[in-house]
Amino acid sequence: MITYTVPAGPPSFIEPMQVSAVRELPDGGFWTYEAKLDGYRCLAVKRDGRVVLWSRRGTSFTERFPVVAGACDKLPPDTMIDAEVVVVDENGRCAFNALQHKRPGGHIQLYAFDILVHCGRNVLRLPIEERRELLTEALRKVQYPVIQSVPFDVKPAELLRAAETLQFEGVIAKRKGSIYEPGQRSGAWLKYKINCSQEFVIGYTLGGNPFDALIVGCYEGSKMKYVAKVRAGFVPHMRCALFPLLHEFRTEKCPFTDLPEKRRTLYSLTRDEMQKCQWLKPLVVAQIKFTEWTPDGHLRHASFVGLRNDKEPQQIVRET
Repeated sequence: MITYTVPAGPPSFIEPMQVSAVRELPDGGFWTYEAKLDGYRCLAVKRDGRVVLWSRRGTSFTERFPVVAGACDKLPPDTMIDAEVVVVDENGRCAFNALQHKRPGGHIQLYAFDILVHCGRNVLRLPIEERRELLTEALRKVQYPVIQSVPFDVKPAELLRAAETLQFEGVIAKRKGSIYEPGQRSGAWLKYKINCSQEFVIGYTLGGNPFDALIVGCYEGSKMKYVAKVRAGFVPHMRCALFPLLHEFRTEKCPFTDLPEKRRTLYSLTRDEMQKCQWLKPLVVAQIKFTEWTPDGHLRHASFVGLRNDKEPQQIVRET
């Protein structure tokens, strides 16, 4: 028997719960697991007779993903779900780059994994197992491209092997019995990435066509630290499409507090090299893949994946 909390009224934006990065998935029977997909976090709410889609920052996704909004019209009134918007290519793999385009090649899908408000009732403090039951009920009349994420109660090693085969981004672990904690990174939700990747705040270097490389960094407290020059991951038309967006945020002030670096290495950025840099206001965020962190805090073999307008730059820190 599910017991509701007090009425919430018409749902308004709730900051999504955060996920902590880990180097090893927990085991021991206290966790369930879900596939980590490479997309945009999205809250979908049915209120006042219409559907609204929000990004993790509270900006509107409704017009950007009209097919998803149309499918969510079958949600019960005054209901809000937590989900991930992805684009699946012809090979059945998530294609994050495709989300950058107004008309992405592939199939847009919404993977729903939690529910925050059900029929006007706030259910944040219900245990995750009960929220999943309510999510199933809320999605009963909702059709493709909305899909409910399936939890797996298996050994982490088994799921990791399957995730690698299917080329998922990674695995999410959620503590059994846990509540939904808006905006918090409490450790009840953990993420393990099969390939190293995370978001970084960017600038770029001059030269090339029309630029040579991205300069990327992340915050350490209130200071932004430089971590890499990124030249890989681009094709010519992508550079040309990206350049006008970067151009809007140009500034004369270097946002990285640890530059110039004194020791010249393959990954460093020296005073001479900084003469060729065009700094950007720390407002542009990109997804970067890489093989590992070097001992001195740089990225090895970094590659551009795509821009992210769903992340707050001030929240971009080095993940574990």
